[in-house]
Amino acid sequence: MKKIFLTIALLCLVAVNGHAGLKVLGNGNSMRFDPSGFPSSMRTNYEIMKVKCVRCHTLERTVVAITTGISPITGQPFDRNAIRAYGIKMMRKPDSNMTKQEVKATVDLMNYMLDESTR
Repeated sequence: MKKIFLTIALLCLVAVNGHAGLKVLGNGNSMRFDPSGFPSSMRTNYEIMKVKCVRCHTLERTVVAITTGISPITGQPFDRNAIRAYGIKMMRKPDSNMTKQEVKATVDLMNYMLDESTR
């Protein structure tokens, strides 16, 4: 019950904060960012994230973390330090199949989106 309440609360926050500086499309498991307003380098990074990150989870998890500033699984703050730590963790996962360059691109993108979400 507590987990359901937390999920609903986070989704409500996404609905409020999603319009701050980032455009969010879809809902639930189909939730994703609209990269059309991103600079070209970040659109390229988004394509990497869109392919690599969804091997293990939907983009909804990333949208919630970026737009709320809270990791949806752990409930911990999702800031630049967390983004870096998650990047390292994902690179080390054997099934992620991510190179250092892909992790860097994804970390750069998430930092960019984190900044945009506060505008």
